[in-house]
Amino acid sequence: MKHKDTFPTIGILGGGQLGRMSALVAIRMGVHVKTLSPSPAGPVAPLGEALVADWNDPDVMADFVKGCDVVTVESEWGPAEVAENLDNDIPVWPSSQTLQAIRHKGRQKKVLEEAGIPLPRHAICASFDEASTAFRLFDNKVVAKRFEGSYDGYGNATVTSEAELEQAWKALAAEDGLLIESFVPFVRELAVLVARSPSGESVVYPVVNTEQKDHRCHAVTVPAGISAETDAKAQELALAAADAVKSVGILGVEFFELPDGSLLLNELAPRPHNTGHYTIEACHTSQFENHVRAILDWPLGDPSLRVPAAVMINVLGHREGPVCTQGLQEALSIAGASVHIYGKKEAKPKRKMGHVTVTAENTTDARLKAEQAALAIQL
Repeated sequence: MKHKDTFPTIGILGGGQLGRMSALVAIRMGVHVKTLSPSPAGPVAPLGEALVADWNDPDVMADFVKGCDVVTVESEWGPAEVAENLDNDIPVWPSSQTLQAIRHKGRQKKVLEEAGIPLPRHAICASFDEASTAFRLFDNKVVAKRFEGSYDGYGNATVTSEAELEQAWKALAAEDGLLIESFVPFVRELAVLVARSPSGESVVYPVVNTEQKDHRCHAVTVPAGISAETDAKAQELALAAADAVKSVGILGVEFFELPDGSLLLNELAPRPHNTGHYTIEACHTSQFENHVRAILDWPLGDPSLRVPAAVMINVLGHREGPVCTQGLQEALSIAGASVHIYGKKEAKPKRKMGHVTVTAENTTDARLKAEQAALAIQL
């Protein structure tokens, strides 16, 4: 690290909205920011030093990390291992060990299973015959998941027939196969964020209720409207998951809640998470600030709510083409609506272009205004 009185520099591998929001809060605290992306990325372009180059090239990475005090990743696909393999003492958080445990959904299941964390019934299938057997074993209704590279609805398929299974296998299976997971008859989906520092300090954010459309997060509501017992169990399991994968920074933990109030862990994300965007307006310390604090091993901030309720709605693209400000003023006219636009240059159908958060006295009022604002925006 630099002299203790010198503001540090963080290097972020990735140039999307998560890197943007992390950089914004870092800059606010006087922390310097550099970003490295393999292709031009609008969200981080105005912030700090935004380098576009081959991040798998060790020489490129070596030049990038010069002057950095710590390196982090915007997503689990950032090549942390390339930065770690350089001959320097610059820490990389989360580590490649954590990312390797999470990137591959089969490995992720094994790590969590070994830690005793409850999971949906699943099978790591190396062949179509194994997938077909699992499909029948799981009552002919499953979710097929690509081992690597699946996110925001891409790489997943709900399967209810052998024909659909064959189609999913052709579309999603890699050389090592496909994850077949039983369809969970959940009451609701929940998510928890854990911030964890290298020195072992951890804080846990409130449990939120998440709603999906087409396998993509649509809405996040807090408080989640669950029992105190379920709330406590979700936070306990989230901490256990963070310990199991040795996460540093923010870890997003997704759960299914069953009719009896029990929980099954769905998936992990080793970085700031879509379900935590509400924390910018609703919590004493946002997920992005605590991610920056954690990777610098600074004291973690208070994750608790500072408002009675909040709802976040994602703003998705509706068309192909350059972004525009259509509907933005209408959204901004809605009292209490905080609008975040990510700075992407091109809109695409179902692409995350921004989000809206509304805080209120109750979730009903917050949801109504958040939906109105998000619906108005036609980027």
